[in-house]
Amino acid sequence: MTKKPTGKNTSGRGQRDLTVKVKTAKGRRSSSTRWLQRQLNDPYVKRAQAEGYRGRAAYKIMELDDKFRFLVPGARVVDLGCAPGGWCQVAVPRVNALGEKSGKAQGYILGVDLQEVEPIAGVELHVLDFMEDDADEKVKEWLGGRADVVMSDMAAASSGHKQTDHLRIIALCEAAAYLAFDVLEEGGTFVSKVLAGGAEGDLQKLLKQRFTKVANVKPPASRSDSSEKFVVATGFRG
Repeated sequence: MTKKPTGKNTSGRGQRDLTVKVKTAKGRRSSSTRWLQRQLNDPYVKRAQAEGYRGRAAYKIMELDDKFRFLVPGARVVDLGCAPGGWCQVAVPRVNALGEKSGKAQGYILGVDLQEVEPIAGVELHVLDFMEDDADEKVKEWLGGRADVVMSDMAAASSGHKQTDHLRIIALCEAAAYLAFDVLEEGGTFVSKVLAGGAEGDLQKLLKQRFTKVANVKPPASRSDSSEKFVVATGFRG
């Protein structure tokens, strides 16, 4: 039976695990072997499996929210590029999307992606290209108003060229930011993954014009050898 995610950060309650070693099979590249070994020994992968999350990325939004507290009961949340759904799973109990917290406001979560996503209790899911001209109007229609939080863990398909991939993800983040400008309530929050690499200056400048505070964070769940970080922009000026 699959465990129901609680949205709580259980870091520090870990158990001792034995390192799994993987031999390079015939016909498999050593880089694939290293990736497989890293996955098998990744504590966040193991936690996700044990706690019922769809991926280790769930812990990134969990750690960001523990620090900045934007997923509060009653919040209306839009998750862009939500597949496979780990961020939505974390948000459900935190915004009280199922109304299970007595005396707390009930939140709402809208997940959109280019592909269909397996249903998640407490989340309304839609197939949508958020770059379409009328995407913002569709989002507001589904929400029945404006959002309190727009979040994105999207990454462009890797080309294998570091600088090209950096530029692609910054462009994706900027597109997500512009959608956020159209759908966020005044005082709202924008959270997005970016890649460190020198081209994010314009994005930072743009966000600082629209939000009262912009922070750049690398949560513990983000692998140390990854150039990813997350921008958390709070206090949307409207």
